[in-house]
Amino acid sequence: MTNLNGTASESAPKESARIPLSVIMPVGKRHAADIAALYAEYKIGLASLETPYEFIIVLDGPKPEIAASLQRLLARGDNLVVISLTKRFGEATALMAGFQRASGRVIITAPAYHQIQGAEIGKLVRALDKADLAIGRRWPRVGSRFELMRRNVFHRFIATVTGQRFNDLGCGARAMKRRVLEEISLYGDQHRFLPVLANRQGFRVSEVDVGQSPLDRYDGGYPAREYAHRVLDIFTVFFLVRFTKKPLRFFGMLGASTFVIGALLVAWLAIDRLVFLHPLADRPALLLSSLLVVLGMQLFALGLLGELIIFTHARDIKDYQIDEVIRYPEAIAADNSAALVRVEKADATRSHAA
Repeated sequence: MTNLNGTASESAPKESARIPLSVIMPVGKRHAADIAALYAEYKIGLASLETPYEFIIVLDGPKPEIAASLQRLLARGDNLVVISLTKRFGEATALMAGFQRASGRVIITAPAYHQIQGAEIGKLVRALDKADLAIGRRWPRVGSRFELMRRNVFHRFIATVTGQRFNDLGCGARAMKRRVLEEISLYGDQHRFLPVLANRQGFRVSEVDVGQSPLDRYDGGYPAREYAHRVLDIFTVFFLVRFTKKPLRFFGMLGASTFVIGALLVAWLAIDRLVFLHPLADRPALLLSSLLVVLGMQLFALGLLGELIIFTHARDIKDYQIDEVIRYPEAIAADNSAALVRVEKADATRSHAA
């Protein structure tokens, strides 16, 4: 990457310095009891690829015990990079922090707890021959009936809201081409919905069946607020996928519906007062209808402001990806003819000089 002065940018690794593969493992609130053993399991799967790689572990907040274990690996001479964040920012931020340090053309995200068999990680990389992002699907999947029901409800909800069908968005084992994370910035808990966002951006997403780790067990329960957070995240992704470049369709329809309901209530109250002479002073319906009219106008105005912002920055927004460029044979022939003319002129000039 070069800047306007033509010099290399320090924020991105040089093309000559890039290695084929970077593995990022964010270690957050949930992690394996023995990170070193999990790291060794991943190394076995990476060795089957027979390609150079770098392994980046991002500690999401201070974790002295894990840091000490990783320090022993570094002292042993393992090709390992450890990044420690000052406090807990979330897995999405940890992934982006690792990506800023990564130099590989292919990025692998490895969960910090047992989800897939380490030997299966090569399947994800090989799937990139026909895709830009390959996500793991633990199959056959082991779990209780409640877990099966919860997963089905979650993925059906995602399919209904976004129009995209996936089977295991909770699997953190993924492989992707570098440009996927260059185009998509993750924050909050959006790492769970990276395949949805990538598909919306025009990237080719593929699900790959990988063997589930026999240690993939989570006996703890989830609090009610966790489910509430996931529902809110789904609606966030719904808006990002459907209405990022057309906010007026969302706020306009919502505002117009609210305004029409309020206007009909106001009209009914006005007829009730003028025709049937019923008093309105002690009726809360008048306040409710007025509130709906004002709220509908505000929502519509919010959609218009969003449209103005999108119009102003539309030139900088890129939500497509080019797969290939095919040129017509006539254009190729014209280029070849022009090249032949230049060669003949050069030969004639050399002959004249001789």
